Order: sequence, then C-alpha cells, then structure tokens
Amino acid sequence: MRRYGKHTDEDDVRVRPNRKGNRPRTTIRPKHEDAAEGFVLTVDRGRLTCLVDGRTVMAMKARELGRKGVVVGDRVAVVGDLTGAKDTLARIVRVEERRSVLRRTADDDDPYERVVVANADQLAIVTALADPEPRPRLIDRCLVAAYDAGLEPLLVLTKSDLAPAETLMQSYGALGVPYVVTSRDELAEGDAAERVRERLNGRITAFVGHSGVGKTTLVNALVPDRQRATGHVNAVTGRGRHTTTSALALPLPSGDGWVIDTPGVRSFGLAHIDPSRVIHAFPDLVPGTEGCPRACSHDEQDCALDQWVADGHADPQRLYSLRRLLATRERREGD
Repeated sequence: MRRYGKHTDEDDVRVRPNRKGNRPRTTIRPKHEDAAEGFVLTVDRGRLTCLVDGRTVMAMKARELGRKGVVVGDRVAVVGDLTGAKDTLARIVRVEERRSVLRRTADDDDPYERVVVANADQLAIVTALADPEPRPRLIDRCLVAAYDAGLEPLLVLTKSDLAPAETLMQSYGALGVPYVVTSRDELAEGDAAERVRERLNGRITAFVGHSGVGKTTLVNALVPDRQRATGHVNAVTGRGRHTTTSALALPLPSGDGWVIDTPGVRSFGLAHIDPSRVIHAFPDLVPGTEGCPRACSHDEQDCALDQWVADGHADPQRLYSLRRLLATRERREGD
C-alpha cells in the first residue's frame, strides 16, 4: 500500500525513468586543463582550421562556448583528435584573452560589430595608385580602426608603374604613417615583396583593402608556396571582383611572422568607434586637450588645440589630419 503526505519515506518516492538512458544535464563544465594550444588559421562555414603543435587540425566550437565567436588570429584551447588526419574533428573549448581586436561595421548606421581579426600587431592598408583610383576616405577609415584597435598602421601602395605615390602621400605625411611603394614589375621580380616583408618580420599583420588593389597578389608574392586566386578590375565600374572570400593566416617563409589576408572590402563602417579615442593616436596633441571644454569634439570654436598649435607645440598639419580622421566617423567613403 502506497503512503502519501507526511507518512511517506524514501521507499515511496517514484522516479520517472529516463527514456533516453542518458545522464541528466549539469551546469558543471570540465576545465580542460590538458587542452592543447591552437592558433586559428581560417574559418569556413563553422569549421575552423587551427595550427596545433605544428599540425593543421580541423575543429569546431564546443557547445559550452555558446554564441562566443572565434575568428582568425584567435589563440584557443583544443581537445579531441589532434592528429590532423583526414575526416577527424577536434573541439575548441576555450578562447584565450585577445591582445587586440580589429572591428568594423557594414556601415555607419549598423550597430552590429564584425571582428575582422584578433591578436594582430599591424594593419597593412593596401591601395592602388591607379586602376582602381585611390579612395582616401576608405584609407582614413582603416587608419581610425587601426588606431582604435591599438594596431600599427602600414600603407602599402601598389601599381606605382601606373601613377606616382607623391600626390597621395602628401595627405598622409603629417600622420607619420610608414609606407611601402610597389609596382607590378617589382612584385614579379621579388624586389617589392622583400621590401614589404622587412616590415612584417616578427609581427602578425592583417592586410585590408578594397577589391582590385592587388592585395592578394602581394600576399602571394610574400608567401609563394600558398597561392590564392586573384581577380581583375572591371573596366566599366572601376571596381575589382571579390576573389578572397574568407580570412586566412599564412606564415612568412622565414617562420618569423604571419600574414592574414582578408576579403576585399567596399565599405568600412565605424559605428563602433568612440571618436574620443582617436586623439590618442596623436600623442603630440594630447597635452593640448587639457584646456578643451567638456566633451569637446576637437573641431569646434572653443577647442584648445588651435591655441596649442598656434603656440608652436605641434605641426598644424597634425591637427588638420586629426580633424580629417574624426570627420570620417560622420562621412561615407565615397564622399
């Protein structure tokens, strides 16, 4: 006879059997202290290619990571089959803290941030001097994103056989951004690649640029044993066709440094950028902001930077460059 209420004991408890025969879920997750260190090389439709102990391993995100994104350049903890053999699949169970994050949005009205690459040290902004024509507004936007992410910018100017670099560099001289000029003939002969490679040694460098500027051609010259498909510029629109569809990290032949080739971009939104942080890319101007009114935009009548420059503490072109970069937050690339 079954008893109820206060007269029951443990023998009267009815337990519904688990029809699936598996254990009940628990919130306690394994720490995976024996997980191997990995470096994410590329991401393709949920599959991540990682470098683990010198082997290329295919992996997927573990369920416990939830919606946490994993991008090229991430340092991760990997468990499971790490042999790298065909048809094997490991699991990424942890994403280590990132040293830097390069972000962009689709446009300036888009609140959704897209992480382009993680843990890079340098941003190589590739632009052609002709065919297609340079887009200074896009360059400025990439510079703002680099400064915000704490990356050192590097301008790589291609196709100097079609147009000189001096005209474009007049706009960037005051910024003090290092640059390398290349031509198609020099790339074919290897001289240009060697000059660029000198700027990359010992660093993780992300390459960005709009389609058709020769970005992937340059990457192929830098890492000749890993050829990626290249495209051409449409003679009518003046735009290139996207041939690189996913970011890919490639080791330099010297073994000292990485190149991350990213898909060509046609816009670089800055909705995620706080304009107040851009000033930190101009250490010679920062002291002059002490006399600025609260929440100064640094482009208004009461801005103290005008007097700071007038007193000879900084080059006027530096203030002009700062204000031009701040203006990119409010203007489209095509303006």
